[in-house]
Amino acid sequence: MSQSDVNNPSPFPPYYPAPQQRSSLVGCLLAISLVMNVLLGGFAFLACLGAAAVGGGTSTDFSSSTQLSEIHHSGSTTSKDKVAIINLEGVIMEGTLGFVHKQIAQASKDKNVKAVVLRVNSPGGSITASDDLHRRLVELKQGNDAKKLHAMPHLVVSMGSLAASGGYYVAMPASKIFAERTTMTGSIGVYASFPNMEGLSKQIGAGMITIKQGEIKDSGSPFKEMGAKERQVWQDMVDQSYNLFIKIVEDGRPELKNKFLEKITIDPLQAGPGPKIEGKTYTRYRADGGIFTGDQALKYGLIDQIGTLEDAVAEARKLAGLSEDNKAIRYEKPRSFMDLVLEVRSGKNSPNASFNFANLPDALMPRLWYLAPGSELSGISSILANP
Repeated sequence: MSQSDVNNPSPFPPYYPAPQQRSSLVGCLLAISLVMNVLLGGFAFLACLGAAAVGGGTSTDFSSSTQLSEIHHSGSTTSKDKVAIINLEGVIMEGTLGFVHKQIAQASKDKNVKAVVLRVNSPGGSITASDDLHRRLVELKQGNDAKKLHAMPHLVVSMGSLAASGGYYVAMPASKIFAERTTMTGSIGVYASFPNMEGLSKQIGAGMITIKQGEIKDSGSPFKEMGAKERQVWQDMVDQSYNLFIKIVEDGRPELKNKFLEKITIDPLQAGPGPKIEGKTYTRYRADGGIFTGDQALKYGLIDQIGTLEDAVAEARKLAGLSEDNKAIRYEKPRSFMDLVLEVRSGKNSPNASFNFANLPDALMPRLWYLAPGSELSGISSILANP
């Protein structure tokens, strides 16, 4: 600094350039990226929830490579010899029986399983699904060398609150059938239902024009009255399925052969305080399509014994000649995606259960049913709930 600078100081302070600030571009990009990731993740999560809800949230892998977990039910926890309890719950319908099929397959391939108890709580279902399940149970009992399935001759059925129609049909391969004293069973019969909107269509002035080739091609149309020949064609199909039902139950209950159409006289209970009417009886037959109580089913030979699930397990152990060192096990149903998210087990009480309305055309399709009386809506609902 010169002497003149000291003697004549500048009126302004010296200028020092400000340090360069870092560009905020990188920070902005990071912030935008974070927000986008959060939003996209949220949308993806909601999309998964929506997809699972639309599909009923119950899609589960039951492939042959998947092993079901076993749950100890009773007996020794260390024994190798097992009585397997297979659960059949709900309407018997195509596409909804993966868990039941997997239980049967796993039990049939497990050489430590010495006997099986089939626990049935079902109003029945479609004739095809019922017959297919019956075939699988026959194969379970008799074995199949080609499929490397060892025979399981000791098959016992335990009926829950309802084991009717198709639920009774699938019990026929059993060596012994138990029912609770509160069980409703039987309902040996077949039906097909068709809505008739002809009167309504005339009232509102709307209808359907059908162009067809084939005399009865449009039989069962809801927009016209069913003709006599059309009705007879459907009646023949119902009768054929009915005859199959009779054959299956006669094979399973040979002591009742030729007795399912015999009339039986029933004295009404006439419970309550009202006056009792003497001689007031009515007639039924075992295959009239109606249900029977557990006591009635025992009286008319439809079951073998009144008893609980534990009684059925004890009988299975006895038939298999097992010592006290054995255990009864159940199979755990794998949890679906929605179950894992919400930590609830899948099933009819699951909060994520919903109807899949994409199945509505299938639900409205004419079918022949092995269903208990009054269970029509259960059959339709089971189709709508199928993922």
